[in-house]
Order: sequence, then C-alpha cells, then structure tokens
Amino acid sequence: MTNEQWHGPIGDPRINAVIARMHGARQRPPGGGPRGSFNSRDPHAYVEQGFSIHPEQGELIYMLCRGLRATRVAEFATSVGMSTLYFAAAMRDNGGGIVIGSEIVPAKVETARRNLAEAGLSDYAEIREGDARKTLRDLGGPVDFILIDGWPREDGPSLAREVIEIVAPQLLVGGYVMNDNAEPDYLAFIRDPGNGFVSMTLPLKGGTELSLKVR
Repeated sequence: MTNEQWHGPIGDPRINAVIARMHGARQRPPGGGPRGSFNSRDPHAYVEQGFSIHPEQGELIYMLCRGLRATRVAEFATSVGMSTLYFAAAMRDNGGGIVIGSEIVPAKVETARRNLAEAGLSDYAEIREGDARKTLRDLGGPVDFILIDGWPREDGPSLAREVIEIVAPQLLVGGYVMNDNAEPDYLAFIRDPGNGFVSMTLPLKGGTELSLKVR
C-alpha cells in the first residue's frame, strides 16, 4: 500500500505515511500466532508482531468518530498503535480529544508511542500499560466509541467478553463498539437486546462486529 495507490479519509500525509509503513511491515509468526493450535498464547511471546486492525477497519473508525464528533474513545488492545493512530487522528480533526488505550506488553507500549510521535499525534493518546480489565475499569468519564480487539485464551470467558462487560456502562447512548475477532461469548453479550445494543456483522477482515448502544 503506497500513498499513490491508496486513498482514504485521512488527509494528513504524515499520518498516512506512518500507517503505510506499519501496514507494509505487518507480519504474523509461523503457525498463525496465538490463534494457532500449538502456539503460545502468552502476549509477551509476540513482542515483534503487531496484531492490528486492517486499514479499512481503521478508516471506518475514523469516519464514525468524525460523524459522532467524538472526543473521548477507548481501545483494547493497543498493540503497536495502528488503531490508535486512526482514533487519535479523528480526535485531532474533531478539534481535540483523547483515545485511551490499554496494552499489556511494555515493548509494544513504547512502539505505539513512537508511532504516534512520528505521526504527530502524541497529544491525543493515553496508553495505559497493563491488564485491560484493570486499566479500562475507570475511563474517567463516558466515551463515544470503543474498539475491542481481544487476545485469545485457553479457556474460560474471552477477554473480549470480560472487557465489554467492564466498558459498556461507560459508553454513551449513541456510541459505537467495534469488535475484531468475533469471540462467541462476546457476540452473545452484544447481540442480547437486554444489554442495550443493536449489532451487525460487516464484511471487513473476515467479519467485524459493529454495535450501537441504544439504551
């Protein structure tokens, strides 16, 4: 993906150059990474890999945040900061705001901060290092949009399910949640009308769940 071949909603060439570089460097470890049957599911084992959303997902995040005039958003997990760039760009272009991210791997926190600095977006992001079930428990006020791009586990409830239960009460009515990995127990929560959302699956990256909080 080069700037000459690709057109997207972000008009800042500095940001687009960082996104293009990161997308070009995207790599997965042999065996499918943490979702492979025999590979480690320890996030610290993948310091060199940025498991990130795809650009089309990021462009949708940017446009929805612009349409909402969002000023406060959150994400799990930040990884190396691909999604953070789209959120932070929207915050800047909306006139100011903050994306609150959570990442458990210290080296990835530092990489994400470098990417944000290179794009000129450091002032619009707060990356909290640690377990998202703790770092996102108090977002300091309501948010307009949340990305949940969770990490696979061996057993028990998915991290996506645990995190949505923590952050859903902090999302404004009229706000969106995007989920990247379609964890079954996450989908059961977000598609249950009793939890206050309406939801649909988008044909992005093999299936992206987009949900609107209606009450």
